[in-house]
Amino acid sequence: MKPLIALLLLVSFSVLADGNKELLTFESEEQRRLYAQLTAELRCPQCQNQNIADSNAVVAVDMREKTHELVQQGYSRQQVLDYMIDRYGNFVHYQPPLNRITIWLWLLPALVLLALFLFQLKRRAGQTALRYRSDQSAEPAPSAAKAELEQQLDNIIDRYRSNKP
Repeated sequence: MKPLIALLLLVSFSVLADGNKELLTFESEEQRRLYAQLTAELRCPQCQNQNIADSNAVVAVDMREKTHELVQQGYSRQQVLDYMIDRYGNFVHYQPPLNRITIWLWLLPALVLLALFLFQLKRRAGQTALRYRSDQSAEPAPSAAKAELEQQLDNIIDRYRSNKP
């Protein structure tokens, strides 16, 4: 009776993978969920924007088989992730660890924005100082000279009007 129950459990916790090409069996529902979670969480190294559950690349098929094997052997989620990262690099996990290299992916855009902001502030301060200096150095024209210029302009306008027929 027990072998029959075990066989029913294996059949009831089966998963069809890779477009009905392979039938995967699991001993428990927990293993099936762990396998589904891991295949959705691991990235295909060849396809780059697909997880291994959706990819049909040869490397994705191999990764799915190895994930199934490790889950069957009782490996935890973190142990399977560590194995895959050791074998394929940090790229295969959609959530790479924060380290001295990947920190620049987060800091560089913020540093560029800060530099542009400071550059803009400095530029505006320079323009304001230049405008202030030019206002201070400009000497107002004396009113007598201004009156003389206006008189000359009036004379020119009168001569122009008188030459018209």
